[in-house]
Amino acid sequence: MKTYHQQQLDAFGDVTRRALLERLRSGPLPVGELAEGLPVTRPAVSQHLRVLKHAQLVRDEARGTRRYYRLDPRGFASLRSYLDRFWDEALEAFKAKVEEK
Repeated sequence: MKTYHQQQLDAFGDVTRRALLERLRSGPLPVGELAEGLPVTRPAVSQHLRVLKHAQLVRDEARGTRRYYRLDPRGFASLRSYLDRFWDEALEAFKAKVEEK
């Protein structure tokens, strides 16, 4: 079973999902607008959004008959914290190497 962070990293592994995340940086959008200009079908975009939602990178909200998607800052904060651990370890290793006599 994949961990929460593995699911998030896997979600970033797809070029279409990264494009969707980039589009959502400007604010909430419905599936139809997110799908415009992408080389995949609208149902495929919905599937990609489902993966991103499961990874807690996006969340959705019903407005009438449309669903609007937005970035989920909680998921990004968790992922950043996870990645920062690697950065912190790398900096500590670099510091130790520099301080060796």
